[in-house]
This record gives sequence, structure tokens and C-alpha cells, in this order.
Amino acid sequence: MNAIDSHRTVHPRLADAAAEAARITAAVTPGQLTGPTPCPEYDTRALANHLVAYTGLGMELRARREPHPDDLATRDFTAEPEWAAAYARQLDRAVAAWAEPAAWEGEIPMGEAAMPADATARMLFLELALHGWDLARATGQDYRAGDATARLLRDVVGEFADMYRQYKGFAEPATTRPGATALEIAVAASGRDPYWRA
Repeated sequence: MNAIDSHRTVHPRLADAAAEAARITAAVTPGQLTGPTPCPEYDTRALANHLVAYTGLGMELRARREPHPDDLATRDFTAEPEWAAAYARQLDRAVAAWAEPAAWEGEIPMGEAAMPADATARMLFLELALHGWDLARATGQDYRAGDATARLLRDVVGEFADMYRQYKGFAEPATTRPGATALEIAVAASGRDPYWRA
């Protein structure tokens, strides 16, 4: 998939996933922040902070080829009373930054290396959707993905699964039930139990 095709195909789904992440975070209560999540290394607060950091401000900065702040990974966004509303506004800015076709061209610095911008955008969509699903399940919510978004997530997880496993970002694929949806297949392929509930 080239940059033009990625922009046309992925950006609308990125916007859908951002809207869903905003909806999910808006429903998170303070009492849920210490609970478990489908990601064993994160409690709900850590998961929410990771989601906000890298799919909010981080996603906008990637589009603009600007470095992440040094403290991005350690900020407790959830300590702010209106953190979910602030995240929703930041998601709007990030989606708008990726609406520019030029954002999908060339490469984006990633630490010591660089990655094609269209591949970076697909990875950001993966992070936004999967961690949005994680947060939904951790807080007793359902993750709402339209057919096009679920199918794209299934395809993008398949595209990056080997790389994520190499860096311990994904576990081995989980099992799905007969008749599994595209979303369940995508979640299972990432090493998560698609039927996990808090």
C-alpha cells in the first residue's frame, strides 16, 4: 500500500478509532484506574496514560516530524480532572495533522532509525484501536468498530504481528471461537484474549 492509498484507506479508519477512543476514555471513572487490563504489564491508569501519550500528542508529533517530549512516557495524564476531555481535543488535532496528504509521504524518525510515514500511520492506527479495545474491556465497556475499521485492524495486525512479537509487544496468537468477527480475529492475532473481561 503506497502513501496515497494509505491516506485514502487508513485515515478515515484512524478518525473512527480516535472517536471511539475518546468515547471510551470519557466513560472511565477514577475508581477504575487501579483495575486490571488485558495487558498484564499495565493497570488501567498505566494503560490510559500510554494511550493518551502515544495516540494523542505522540500521534500529532509523528505527523509533524517533531520529537516526543522527554517526559511523555512518565506523565500521569489521569491525574488531571479533565484528562479525558483534553485527550479528545488532542485526538482531534492528531487526526487533523494526519489529514494532510504530505504527512503520509517520506519517512518519520523513530529513535535511531526511520520508518515510512504510511507504515507509521498504520502502526498508530493499530495502537489506537488495540489499546482502545484494552481500555474498553478494562472498564467494562464494549469496543465499537464498524466493519471497515475492524477489517483494516485485522489486516494491519497481520502486517505488523511478527515485528511486534520480535520486540515482545505481542504474545503468541490467542484462540478464537467459531464465527469470530474481524475484530475478534484482530485482537486474537495480537496475542490478546478477545473474550477477556475485567
